[in-house]
Amino acid sequence: MTKISLSDIALFILRGVSDFYAPHLPPLNPLNPLNLFRKQSKGGTPRANPESRTRFPPKGANPMKEQMKFVRKLPEPIEVQQEIPLRAPYRKLKAERDQAIEDIMTGKDDRLLLIIGPCSADNEPAVLDYCTRLAKVADEVKDKLFIVPRVYTNKPRTIGKGYKGMLHQPDPEGNENMMEGIKAIRRMHVHVIEETGFTCAEEILYPENHRYLSDLLSYGAIGARSVEDQLHRMIASGAGIPVGMKNPTSGDLSVMMNSIEAAQNEQDFLFHGWEVHTTGNPLAHAILRGYVNHFGTSMPNYHYENLKKVLDLYGERTLANPAIVVDCNHNNSGKKYMEQIRIAKDVMASRRYSSDVAGIVKGLMIESYIEDGSQKIGEGIYGKSITDPCLGWEKSRALILELAELV
Repeated sequence: MTKISLSDIALFILRGVSDFYAPHLPPLNPLNPLNLFRKQSKGGTPRANPESRTRFPPKGANPMKEQMKFVRKLPEPIEVQQEIPLRAPYRKLKAERDQAIEDIMTGKDDRLLLIIGPCSADNEPAVLDYCTRLAKVADEVKDKLFIVPRVYTNKPRTIGKGYKGMLHQPDPEGNENMMEGIKAIRRMHVHVIEETGFTCAEEILYPENHRYLSDLLSYGAIGARSVEDQLHRMIASGAGIPVGMKNPTSGDLSVMMNSIEAAQNEQDFLFHGWEVHTTGNPLAHAILRGYVNHFGTSMPNYHYENLKKVLDLYGERTLANPAIVVDCNHNNSGKKYMEQIRIAKDVMASRRYSSDVAGIVKGLMIESYIEDGSQKIGEGIYGKSITDPCLGWEKSRALILELAELV
């Protein structure tokens, strides 16, 4: 009986592997042991061993069909900016508002940042109406609060279904049309600035989308489902405005802190066909929005002990401008929108109790619209959320005035 050694078995396996992949391998490298089993043509180009019984893909097999359809080429951000420009006086206004927010985040200004507005900005007339009302009360409290409207035009969906925001559907009852959506969201942001004097906040849901609005926004947020993503962190590192990094849905605060550190550091990456370098964003900071435990139950993280814990986590790292914004809705409220009133007051009490907490809690985030609650798409109630329920205007106005007294 012929004895077969382990080395014989290894060579047999190597020969099989080489023949299997040979048609797809790069030119021969004499240092690569697999090349011992790849034959060369007369011209020196590697080819598969004709004696091999293995082929890839197998003869007669249908290659996997492409699962991604490229619908159309969208315009470059600069093209949309030129088509729907922000005029010079309003560019100056944006610069002034950006500086005011930076001063709050760095501790030069002791006003409280209030980011407030609809869960989703679903139609321009209602959003403009809301922001017009907000501008009037903002003027009343301008010595205590600096108000930034939430104008969120793209919405994360946990399972990828449902209304994804104006970016996808300029008409919530219509078909998806991102070509028109890109223009609609930019047009709405420009109109808000021109008609109310507000520059707004947006969620950076799609890194590719940010450049279409980057000259209009004064605040950005990375959501709980995106905060672990490398590209979102890198985009935040070059956004040029304060970007809040939310804790993930798991509640793991180390993930949030890692994302802040990544966003504050310089980054090099591939984006939109370019090699990109960012200088780091010293205004990247924490947003506490509650979390979901392993039973699927909403759990809050806005309490005094939670705020102190994040303060301690900042102390363990060398990060610029430690800051927390508390999201009063989502898992902090269990999406019980009326709870936002109590939660906001609870955070203000924590700020009054501890100067350290007061120094790090820079703002609140509240979901608010014209009408209380929410509705289904198609019900047609003006100014009522078609996504998560929101505080109505009268309650929102009363809360804003009360918060100003508590600063």
